[in-house]
Amino acid sequence: MAPPQQYDSESSGEGEDYTETNVLLGYASKDAGDDNISRLGGRPDWLDTDKSPSAALARCKICKDLMVLLLQLNAELPTQFPGHERRLYVFSCKRKSCRRREGSTSVVRGLRIEPGAKAVSLDKKEENKSKAVEEKTNAQKPQSNLGETLFGSKGLGTSSGNANPFATGLSSGGGSSNPFASNPFSSTPKPAPEPAAPKKTDETTHDAAKPSADEEAKSLPKTFAQTLSLNNPQDPSSNPPPAPEPWPTEAEQPAPYPVSYLSEAEYETLDPTPQTIPQATRMEVDDPASAGGSGKEDKEVFESTMDFDFQKFADRLAQNPEQSIRYEFAGQPLLYSKTDAVGKALSGSGMPRCGNCGARRVFEVQLCPHAITELESEEMSLDGMDWGTIVVGVCERDCQARGVQEGEAGYLQEWAGVQWEELTAQRR
Repeated sequence: MAPPQQYDSESSGEGEDYTETNVLLGYASKDAGDDNISRLGGRPDWLDTDKSPSAALARCKICKDLMVLLLQLNAELPTQFPGHERRLYVFSCKRKSCRRREGSTSVVRGLRIEPGAKAVSLDKKEENKSKAVEEKTNAQKPQSNLGETLFGSKGLGTSSGNANPFATGLSSGGGSSNPFASNPFSSTPKPAPEPAAPKKTDETTHDAAKPSADEEAKSLPKTFAQTLSLNNPQDPSSNPPPAPEPWPTEAEQPAPYPVSYLSEAEYETLDPTPQTIPQATRMEVDDPASAGGSGKEDKEVFESTMDFDFQKFADRLAQNPEQSIRYEFAGQPLLYSKTDAVGKALSGSGMPRCGNCGARRVFEVQLCPHAITELESEEMSLDGMDWGTIVVGVCERDCQARGVQEGEAGYLQEWAGVQWEELTAQRR
Protein backbone atom coordinates (compact mmCIF):
# COMPACT_ATOMS: atom_id res chain seq x y z
CA MET A 1 0.00 0.00 0.00
CA ALA A 2 1.26 3.43 -0.85
CA PRO A 3 2.12 5.69 2.10
CA PRO A 4 -0.35 8.40 3.17
CA GLN A 5 -0.10 11.64 1.23
CA GLN A 6 0.40 15.12 2.64
CA TYR A 7 -1.60 18.07 1.31
CA ASP A 8 -1.70 21.79 2.05
CA SER A 9 -5.00 22.74 3.61
CA GLU A 10 -6.96 25.14 1.42
CA SER A 11 -8.97 26.39 4.38
CA SER A 12 -5.99 27.52 6.39
CA GLY A 13 -3.97 30.61 5.61
CA GLU A 14 -1.07 29.20 7.61
CA GLY A 15 -0.42 26.28 5.28
CA GLU A 16 -1.62 23.65 7.73
CA ASP A 17 -1.22 20.10 6.40
CA TYR A 18 -3.42 17.07 6.63
CA THR A 19 -2.92 13.38 5.81
CA GLU A 20 -5.17 11.39 3.48
CA THR A 21 -5.21 7.60 3.82
CA ASN A 22 -6.39 4.80 1.55
CA VAL A 23 -9.30 4.06 3.89
CA LEU A 24 -12.71 4.97 2.53
CA LEU A 25 -15.17 6.14 5.18
CA GLY A 26 -18.90 5.56 4.76
CA TYR A 27 -21.43 7.93 6.35
CA ALA A 28 -25.06 7.09 7.03
CA SER A 29 -27.93 9.17 5.68
CA LYS A 30 -31.68 8.82 5.35
CA ASP A 31 -31.29 9.91 1.72
CA ALA A 32 -30.51 6.97 -0.56
CA GLY A 33 -28.80 9.14 -3.17
CA ASP A 34 -27.65 7.20 -6.23
CA ASP A 35 -27.16 3.90 -4.41
CA ASN A 36 -29.89 2.22 -2.38
CA ILE A 37 -28.00 -1.08 -2.05
CA SER A 38 -25.42 -0.12 0.56
CA ARG A 39 -27.08 0.57 3.87
CA LEU A 40 -27.35 -0.10 7.57
CA GLY A 41 -30.42 -1.96 8.81
CA GLY A 42 -33.49 -3.09 6.92
CA ARG A 43 -33.88 -6.52 5.37
CA PRO A 44 -31.37 -8.06 2.96
CA ASP A 45 -31.74 -7.61 -0.79
CA TRP A 46 -30.34 -10.74 -2.42
CA LEU A 47 -28.56 -10.80 -5.77
CA ASP A 48 -31.37 -12.90 -7.20
CA THR A 49 -34.74 -11.69 -5.95
CA ASP A 50 -36.33 -15.00 -6.91
CA LYS A 51 -33.81 -17.20 -5.13
CA SER A 52 -32.71 -16.57 -1.56
CA PRO A 53 -29.76 -18.31 0.10
CA SER A 54 -30.29 -20.76 2.91
CA ALA A 55 -31.69 -19.09 6.02
CA ALA A 56 -29.14 -21.14 7.98
CA LEU A 57 -26.50 -18.60 6.95
CA ALA A 58 -28.24 -15.97 9.08
CA ARG A 59 -29.13 -18.09 12.10
CA CYS A 60 -27.51 -17.45 15.46
CA LYS A 61 -25.33 -20.40 16.36
CA ILE A 62 -26.29 -20.02 20.02
CA CYS A 63 -30.08 -19.62 20.17
CA LYS A 64 -30.77 -20.71 16.55
CA ASP A 65 -33.01 -17.69 16.00
CA LEU A 66 -32.81 -15.70 12.78
CA MET A 67 -30.46 -12.74 13.10
CA VAL A 68 -31.11 -9.19 11.86
CA LEU A 69 -29.17 -7.24 9.24
CA LEU A 70 -26.61 -4.70 10.42
CA LEU A 71 -24.90 -3.93 7.10
CA GLN A 72 -25.53 -4.60 3.43
CA LEU A 73 -22.70 -3.43 1.17
CA ASN A 74 -22.35 -3.16 -2.59
CA ALA A 75 -18.79 -4.48 -2.75
CA GLU A 76 -18.07 -4.73 -6.45
CA LEU A 77 -14.37 -4.39 -7.36
CA PRO A 78 -14.09 -4.53 -11.17
CA THR A 79 -10.34 -3.95 -11.10
CA GLN A 80 -9.67 -7.00 -8.92
CA PHE A 81 -12.64 -9.13 -9.93
CA PRO A 82 -14.05 -8.14 -13.33
CA GLY A 83 -17.47 -9.57 -13.98
CA HIS A 84 -18.06 -10.31 -10.28
CA GLU A 85 -21.23 -8.87 -8.77
CA ARG A 86 -20.45 -8.85 -5.04
CA ARG A 87 -22.39 -7.99 -1.90
CA LEU A 88 -21.58 -8.33 1.78
CA TYR A 89 -24.15 -8.90 4.50
CA VAL A 90 -23.45 -8.61 8.24
CA PHE A 91 -26.03 -10.09 10.63
CA SER A 92 -26.28 -10.04 14.42
CA CYS A 93 -28.52 -11.71 16.98
CA LYS A 94 -30.82 -9.39 18.93
CA ARG A 95 -31.05 -11.59 22.01
CA LYS A 96 -29.25 -10.12 25.01
CA SER A 97 -28.32 -13.62 26.22
CA CYS A 98 -26.34 -14.23 23.00
CA ARG A 99 -24.22 -11.09 23.12
CA ARG A 100 -20.49 -11.41 23.62
CA ARG A 101 -20.64 -15.03 22.50
CA GLU A 102 -19.03 -16.46 19.39
CA GLY A 103 -21.61 -17.26 16.75
CA SER A 104 -23.96 -14.34 17.50
CA THR A 105 -22.65 -12.41 14.47
CA SER A 106 -22.39 -13.64 10.90
CA VAL A 107 -21.02 -12.40 7.57
CA VAL A 108 -22.30 -13.61 4.20
CA ARG A 109 -20.65 -12.85 0.85
CA GLY A 110 -22.94 -12.96 -2.16
CA LEU A 111 -21.39 -13.44 -5.60
CA ARG A 112 -22.67 -13.72 -9.15
CA ILE A 113 -20.14 -14.13 -11.98
CA GLU A 114 -21.17 -12.91 -15.40
CA PRO A 115 -21.08 -15.56 -18.14
CA GLY A 116 -17.72 -15.42 -19.86
CA ALA A 117 -15.93 -13.74 -16.95
CA LYS A 118 -12.89 -15.48 -15.54
CA ALA A 119 -13.94 -17.52 -12.55
CA VAL A 120 -11.39 -18.60 -9.96
CA SER A 121 -9.88 -21.95 -10.90
CA LEU A 122 -9.29 -24.43 -8.10
CA ASP A 123 -7.02 -26.58 -10.25
CA LYS A 124 -3.61 -26.71 -8.58
CA LYS A 125 -1.68 -27.11 -11.84
CA GLU A 126 -3.21 -23.99 -13.34
CA GLU A 127 -2.67 -22.09 -10.10
CA ASN A 128 1.03 -22.88 -10.12
CA LYS A 129 1.36 -21.65 -13.71
CA SER A 130 -0.53 -18.47 -12.74
CA LYS A 131 1.95 -17.95 -9.93
CA ALA A 132 4.87 -18.25 -12.36
CA VAL A 133 3.32 -15.61 -14.60
CA GLU A 134 2.72 -13.41 -11.55
CA GLU A 135 6.35 -13.62 -10.40
CA LYS A 136 7.67 -12.75 -13.86
CA THR A 137 5.27 -9.79 -14.12
CA ASN A 138 6.09 -8.50 -10.64
CA ALA A 139 9.80 -8.50 -11.46
CA GLN A 140 9.18 -6.25 -14.45
CA LYS A 141 6.54 -3.84 -13.17
CA PRO A 142 6.44 -1.66 -10.02
CA GLN A 143 3.69 -1.95 -7.45
CA SER A 144 0.78 0.38 -8.11
CA ASN A 145 -1.10 2.57 -5.69
CA LEU A 146 -3.65 0.48 -3.81
CA GLY A 147 -6.20 3.28 -3.64
CA GLU A 148 -6.04 3.73 -7.42
CA THR A 149 -6.24 -0.02 -7.90
CA LEU A 150 -9.35 -0.34 -5.77
CA PHE A 151 -11.20 2.77 -6.77
CA GLY A 152 -10.04 3.46 -10.32
CA SER A 153 -10.87 7.14 -10.69
CA LYS A 154 -9.24 8.17 -7.40
CA GLY A 155 -5.50 8.06 -7.00
CA LEU A 156 -3.87 9.48 -3.90
CA GLY A 157 -2.20 12.79 -4.55
CA THR A 158 -4.74 13.78 -7.21
CA SER A 159 -7.83 15.94 -7.16
CA SER A 160 -10.03 13.70 -9.25
CA GLY A 161 -12.64 13.26 -6.53
CA ASN A 162 -13.41 10.58 -3.99
CA ALA A 163 -14.35 7.29 -5.59
CA ASN A 164 -16.65 5.04 -3.65
CA PRO A 165 -17.24 1.32 -4.27
CA PHE A 166 -20.57 1.45 -2.46
CA ALA A 167 -21.96 4.74 -3.84
CA THR A 168 -21.94 5.87 -7.44
CA GLY A 169 -22.18 9.60 -6.81
CA LEU A 170 -20.31 11.84 -4.40
CA SER A 171 -20.95 15.43 -3.49
CA SER A 172 -17.31 16.48 -3.82
CA GLY A 173 -14.57 16.06 -6.40
CA GLY A 174 -14.61 16.44 -10.11
CA GLY A 175 -13.97 12.92 -11.34
CA SER A 176 -16.23 10.66 -13.31
CA SER A 177 -19.46 9.55 -11.65
CA ASN A 178 -18.37 5.98 -12.28
CA PRO A 179 -15.77 5.18 -9.60
CA PHE A 180 -14.36 2.38 -11.71
CA ALA A 181 -14.25 4.12 -15.09
CA SER A 182 -10.48 3.90 -15.10
CA ASN A 183 -8.74 0.54 -14.79
CA PRO A 184 -4.98 0.89 -14.32
CA PHE A 185 -4.58 -2.85 -14.86
CA SER A 186 -6.73 -3.25 -17.94
CA SER A 187 -3.78 -4.62 -19.89
CA THR A 188 -3.02 -8.23 -19.07
CA PRO A 189 0.49 -9.39 -18.14
CA LYS A 190 2.53 -11.01 -20.90
CA PRO A 191 3.31 -14.70 -20.37
CA ALA A 192 6.72 -16.23 -20.80
CA PRO A 193 7.67 -16.92 -24.45
CA GLU A 194 6.15 -20.13 -25.78
CA PRO A 195 8.54 -22.82 -27.15
CA ALA A 196 8.53 -23.53 -30.86
CA ALA A 197 5.33 -25.26 -31.91
CA PRO A 198 5.75 -28.98 -32.70
CA LYS A 199 4.84 -30.41 -36.03
CA LYS A 200 1.09 -30.61 -36.29
CA THR A 201 -0.57 -33.96 -36.02
CA ASP A 202 -4.17 -34.92 -35.63
CA GLU A 203 -3.68 -34.99 -31.87
CA THR A 204 -1.88 -31.64 -31.62
CA THR A 205 -4.36 -30.04 -33.98
CA HIS A 206 -7.16 -31.22 -31.71
CA ASP A 207 -5.40 -29.92 -28.60
CA ALA A 208 -4.65 -26.56 -30.21
CA ALA A 209 -8.34 -25.78 -30.21
CA LYS A 210 -8.30 -25.79 -26.41
CA PRO A 211 -6.96 -22.75 -24.51
CA SER A 212 -3.74 -23.57 -22.70
CA ALA A 213 -3.31 -23.09 -18.97
CA ASP A 214 -0.85 -20.28 -19.71
CA GLU A 215 -3.39 -18.53 -21.92
CA GLU A 216 -5.96 -18.78 -19.16
CA ALA A 217 -3.45 -17.60 -16.57
CA LYS A 218 -2.42 -14.53 -18.54
CA SER A 219 -6.03 -13.31 -18.59
CA LEU A 220 -6.11 -13.07 -14.79
CA PRO A 221 -6.20 -9.44 -13.59
CA LYS A 222 -2.81 -8.38 -12.26
CA THR A 223 -4.22 -7.23 -8.93
CA PHE A 224 -5.85 -10.60 -8.40
CA ALA A 225 -2.69 -12.48 -9.33
CA GLN A 226 -0.58 -10.35 -6.99
CA THR A 227 -2.69 -11.26 -3.99
CA LEU A 228 -3.32 -14.90 -4.93
CA SER A 229 -2.41 -17.28 -2.10
CA LEU A 230 -1.52 -20.80 -3.15
CA ASN A 231 -0.07 -22.20 0.07
CA ASN A 232 -1.68 -24.48 2.64
CA PRO A 233 -4.99 -25.14 0.90
CA GLN A 234 -7.52 -26.76 3.18
CA ASP A 235 -9.99 -29.45 2.30
CA PRO A 236 -13.22 -27.70 1.32
CA SER A 237 -15.18 -30.77 2.41
CA SER A 238 -14.27 -29.90 6.00
CA ASN A 239 -16.50 -26.83 5.73
CA PRO A 240 -19.65 -28.01 3.96
CA PRO A 241 -22.28 -25.39 3.08
CA PRO A 242 -25.36 -25.22 5.29
CA ALA A 243 -28.36 -27.30 4.34
CA PRO A 244 -30.95 -25.44 2.24
CA GLU A 245 -33.50 -23.78 4.48
CA PRO A 246 -36.30 -21.49 3.29
CA TRP A 247 -36.59 -18.07 4.87
CA PRO A 248 -39.57 -17.55 7.18
CA THR A 249 -42.14 -14.93 6.30
CA GLU A 250 -41.37 -11.35 7.34
CA ALA A 251 -44.01 -11.62 10.08
CA GLU A 252 -42.05 -14.51 11.57
CA GLN A 253 -38.69 -12.72 11.42
CA PRO A 254 -37.39 -10.41 14.16
CA ALA A 255 -38.06 -6.72 13.59
CA PRO A 256 -35.31 -5.12 11.47
CA TYR A 257 -33.30 -2.07 12.41
CA PRO A 258 -34.26 1.21 10.69
CA VAL A 259 -32.61 1.85 7.34
CA SER A 260 -29.79 4.37 6.91
CA TYR A 261 -28.15 4.53 3.49
CA LEU A 262 -24.40 4.68 3.00
CA SER A 263 -24.76 7.22 0.22
CA GLU A 264 -21.88 9.47 1.28
CA ALA A 265 -18.23 8.50 1.38
CA GLU A 266 -14.81 10.10 1.39
CA TYR A 267 -11.22 9.12 1.91
CA GLU A 268 -10.08 9.45 5.49
CA THR A 269 -8.19 12.64 6.33
CA LEU A 270 -6.22 12.96 9.55
CA ASP A 271 -4.49 15.65 11.53
CA PRO A 272 -0.79 14.82 10.98
CA THR A 273 0.12 15.96 14.50
CA PRO A 274 -2.27 14.19 16.90
CA GLN A 275 -1.79 14.44 20.63
CA THR A 276 0.79 12.09 22.10
CA ILE A 277 -0.83 9.02 23.63
CA PRO A 278 0.76 7.79 26.86
CA GLN A 279 1.33 4.06 27.17
CA ALA A 280 -0.76 3.89 30.33
CA THR A 281 -2.78 6.56 32.05
CA ARG A 282 -4.18 6.11 35.51
CA MET A 283 -7.66 7.55 35.95
CA GLU A 284 -8.07 8.50 39.60
CA VAL A 285 -11.46 9.34 41.07
CA ASP A 286 -12.78 10.11 44.51
CA ASP A 287 -13.05 6.94 46.53
CA PRO A 288 -16.54 6.61 48.08
CA ALA A 289 -14.98 4.25 50.60
CA SER A 290 -13.59 7.30 52.38
CA ALA A 291 -17.18 8.24 53.24
CA GLY A 292 -17.81 4.90 54.91
CA GLY A 293 -18.76 2.68 51.97
CA SER A 294 -16.60 0.08 50.28
CA GLY A 295 -16.69 1.83 46.91
CA LYS A 296 -15.44 -1.38 45.22
CA GLU A 297 -18.11 -1.45 42.51
CA ASP A 298 -17.65 2.22 41.67
CA LYS A 299 -13.90 1.81 41.40
CA GLU A 300 -14.33 -1.13 38.99
CA VAL A 301 -16.36 1.13 36.71
CA PHE A 302 -14.53 4.44 36.98
CA GLU A 303 -10.92 3.52 37.76
CA SER A 304 -8.93 1.66 35.17
CA THR A 305 -5.69 1.64 33.26
CA MET A 306 -6.39 3.17 29.89
CA ASP A 307 -5.58 0.75 27.10
CA PHE A 308 -3.13 2.25 24.64
CA ASP A 309 -4.64 0.54 21.58
CA PHE A 310 -8.16 1.57 22.51
CA GLN A 311 -7.02 5.16 22.93
CA LYS A 312 -5.46 5.04 19.49
CA PHE A 313 -8.74 3.63 18.14
CA ALA A 314 -10.79 6.33 19.85
CA ASP A 315 -8.51 9.17 18.76
CA ARG A 316 -8.55 7.98 15.15
CA LEU A 317 -12.35 7.81 15.06
CA ALA A 318 -12.65 11.18 16.80
CA GLN A 319 -11.14 12.90 13.77
CA ASN A 320 -14.13 11.74 11.67
CA PRO A 321 -16.67 10.95 14.40
CA GLU A 322 -19.69 10.15 12.22
CA GLN A 323 -18.05 7.42 10.16
CA SER A 324 -20.16 4.27 10.18
CA ILE A 325 -17.88 1.96 8.22
CA ARG A 326 -14.22 1.85 7.19
CA TYR A 327 -13.42 0.20 3.85
CA GLU A 328 -10.08 -0.92 2.41
CA PHE A 329 -9.93 -4.23 0.56
CA ALA A 330 -6.80 -6.13 1.66
CA GLY A 331 -5.92 -3.26 4.01
CA GLN A 332 -5.47 -3.18 7.77
CA PRO A 333 -8.41 -2.85 10.20
CA LEU A 334 -8.34 -0.33 13.01
CA LEU A 335 -8.36 -2.51 16.13
CA TYR A 336 -10.33 -1.68 19.23
CA SER A 337 -7.92 -3.82 21.25
CA LYS A 338 -4.95 -6.09 20.62
CA THR A 339 -5.40 -8.06 23.82
CA ASP A 340 -8.75 -9.79 23.14
CA ALA A 341 -9.09 -12.94 21.02
CA VAL A 342 -9.71 -11.03 17.78
CA GLY A 343 -6.87 -8.58 18.37
CA LYS A 344 -4.41 -11.35 19.16
CA ALA A 345 -5.44 -13.29 16.05
CA LEU A 346 -5.15 -10.31 13.70
CA SER A 347 -1.84 -9.29 15.24
CA GLY A 348 -0.49 -12.83 14.92
CA SER A 349 -1.67 -15.77 12.82
CA GLY A 350 -4.39 -13.82 11.04
CA MET A 351 -7.91 -14.75 10.02
CA PRO A 352 -8.93 -18.36 9.41
CA ARG A 353 -8.64 -19.42 5.76
CA CYS A 354 -11.57 -19.57 3.38
CA GLY A 355 -13.68 -22.64 4.10
CA ASN A 356 -14.64 -22.98 0.44
CA CYS A 357 -11.30 -22.88 -1.43
CA GLY A 358 -8.64 -22.73 1.29
CA ALA A 359 -7.23 -19.34 0.22
CA ARG A 360 -6.12 -16.65 2.63
CA ARG A 361 -8.72 -14.22 3.96
CA VAL A 362 -8.14 -10.47 3.92
CA PHE A 363 -9.75 -7.50 5.60
CA GLU A 364 -12.43 -5.69 3.61
CA VAL A 365 -14.65 -3.57 5.87
CA GLN A 366 -15.41 -2.86 9.52
CA LEU A 367 -18.35 -1.33 11.34
CA CYS A 368 -17.65 1.60 13.67
CA PRO A 369 -19.46 2.56 16.90
CA HIS A 370 -21.42 5.35 15.20
CA ALA A 371 -23.24 2.64 13.25
CA ILE A 372 -24.86 1.60 16.55
CA THR A 373 -26.23 5.12 16.96
CA GLU A 374 -27.82 4.88 13.51
CA LEU A 375 -29.15 1.36 13.96
CA GLU A 376 -30.62 2.02 17.41
CA SER A 377 -31.99 5.48 16.63
CA GLU A 378 -35.53 4.25 17.36
CA GLU A 379 -34.64 2.15 20.40
CA MET A 380 -35.79 3.47 23.76
CA SER A 381 -33.77 1.07 25.88
CA LEU A 382 -30.24 2.02 26.92
CA ASP A 383 -29.23 -1.64 26.94
CA GLY A 384 -28.35 -1.97 23.27
CA MET A 385 -25.46 -3.31 21.22
CA ASP A 386 -22.10 -3.00 22.94
CA TRP A 387 -19.46 -3.94 20.40
CA GLY A 388 -16.51 -1.67 19.71
CA THR A 389 -16.05 -2.78 16.10
CA ILE A 390 -16.97 -5.66 13.79
CA VAL A 391 -14.17 -6.64 11.40
CA VAL A 392 -15.11 -8.46 8.18
CA GLY A 393 -12.63 -10.83 6.53
CA VAL A 394 -13.27 -12.31 3.06
CA CYS A 395 -11.64 -14.75 0.65
CA GLU A 396 -8.90 -12.87 -1.19
CA ARG A 397 -9.76 -14.79 -4.36
CA ASP A 398 -13.50 -14.03 -4.23
CA CYS A 399 -14.24 -17.69 -4.90
CA GLN A 400 -17.67 -18.90 -5.89
CA ALA A 401 -19.66 -21.45 -3.93
CA ARG A 402 -19.28 -24.96 -5.31
CA GLY A 403 -22.00 -26.15 -7.64
CA VAL A 404 -23.04 -22.61 -8.62
CA GLN A 405 -23.09 -22.03 -12.37
CA GLU A 406 -22.08 -18.91 -14.30
CA GLY A 407 -24.75 -16.25 -14.06
CA GLU A 408 -26.19 -17.73 -10.87
CA ALA A 409 -25.90 -16.20 -7.42
CA GLY A 410 -23.98 -18.05 -4.74
CA TYR A 411 -23.52 -17.28 -1.04
CA LEU A 412 -20.72 -18.18 1.35
CA GLN A 413 -20.11 -17.64 5.05
CA GLU A 414 -17.16 -15.35 5.72
CA TRP A 415 -15.34 -14.30 8.89
CA ALA A 416 -16.60 -11.82 11.48
CA GLY A 417 -14.26 -10.62 14.20
CA VAL A 418 -16.26 -8.86 16.92
CA GLN A 419 -14.41 -6.74 19.47
CA TRP A 420 -16.63 -5.97 22.43
CA GLU A 421 -16.61 -2.93 24.67
CA GLU A 422 -14.82 -3.28 27.98
CA LEU A 423 -17.31 -3.81 30.79
CA THR A 424 -15.19 -2.07 33.44
CA ALA A 425 -14.48 1.11 31.48
CA GLN A 426 -17.33 3.20 30.11
CA ARG A 427 -15.56 4.22 26.93
CA ARG A 428 -18.41 5.31 24.72
